[in-house]
Amino acid sequence: MENDLSNYRRSYDRGELLLSNVPENPLELFQKWFYEVEQFFPEDENNAMTLATISLDQYPKNRVVLLKRFTYEGFIFYTNYNSEKGKAIEANPNVCLSFFWHGAERQIIIKGQAEKISENLSDGYFESRPRGSQLGAIVSNQSEIIENRDVLENELKALEKAYKGKDIPRPNHWGGYLVRPVELEFWQGRPNRLHDRIRYKLRDDYNWQINRLSP
Repeated sequence: MENDLSNYRRSYDRGELLLSNVPENPLELFQKWFYEVEQFFPEDENNAMTLATISLDQYPKNRVVLLKRFTYEGFIFYTNYNSEKGKAIEANPNVCLSFFWHGAERQIIIKGQAEKISENLSDGYFESRPRGSQLGAIVSNQSEIIENRDVLENELKALEKAYKGKDIPRPNHWGGYLVRPVELEFWQGRPNRLHDRIRYKLRDDYNWQINRLSP
């Protein structure tokens, strides 16, 4: 099989990113971009992000997860702690997040360290989820081999019956991670492949060093 994709190209011309107009704190720029995408490009799922970890077999692995909260501390997502990604984070908490918003011709790449959030925060978010999602977190032994889909469907039906009219407790193996950033790169597509790239690196004094990178 051979497919020549050399003619797949487009010009990027929706915006610009200059050192003269970026804030000192990258989380402020992230917030600005995040809500601009939400407002002007609603077709993009703006909280979908790629999470990269180093698996136990030492290969990098990417998957898309959903950002559920961000603060000046960092970025929070939720998952099964016993999943492949959870085991990878336990062994090596250095991770990379990336957002690509094709409508805005923007991407953000974030390096950081992941850590579990407090149990009460995980409890609070779990309680806010639809019941189906709560039960799904109990049903799924994430990343484990199963015989077929019927295994999941039958377990879900059994749990629906068992918890009918009852609160569903958060399983201990499910909760949130906070990714504390040490580096963020903001990328704005520009014509002629001369894209704008602004990088923030966290210094030892906890201030951010800001540089423009060549495309």
